[in-house]
Amino acid sequence: MNAYSSQYQNNAILTASKEQLLIMLYDGAIRFVRQARQAILDGRRADKSYAIGRAVAIVTEFSNTLDYEAGGEIALDLSRLYDFVIRELTAVNARDNHGRLDPVEKILLDLREGFAGAAEIARKEANLSSQTMQSNSAYEAMSVAG
Repeated sequence: MNAYSSQYQNNAILTASKEQLLIMLYDGAIRFVRQARQAILDGRRADKSYAIGRAVAIVTEFSNTLDYEAGGEIALDLSRLYDFVIRELTAVNARDNHGRLDPVEKILLDLREGFAGAAEIARKEANLSSQTMQSNSAYEAMSVAG
């Protein structure tokens, strides 16, 4: 990666919302799962281990940041999914069975899609709320002036 790409990526991370960061992390985990699969197929054991280690680190962070109090049953379900993903990644690292990466990738893709959809809904609701507040402020200003 050249210096300009690295600087662009750093700026994107520093200016991203929490929701955008979550999506970026899912994208990273998915990318590392795909890299691990290709490394297994190519016989590159060190690259496989590195990619799996990175994917495990991301999923572990997802698991560690679950809020069981606020999330309730959803947080418990996510915890179970994350535990499954970590177990499967660890097994793949030990046995080079790239077929076990298929359900892992699907789970990560599904979760990414779900969080991206929720983030988009939240963004639209925030924009609508902001527009409503601006309209109310304009109406109040006109009432005071009139």
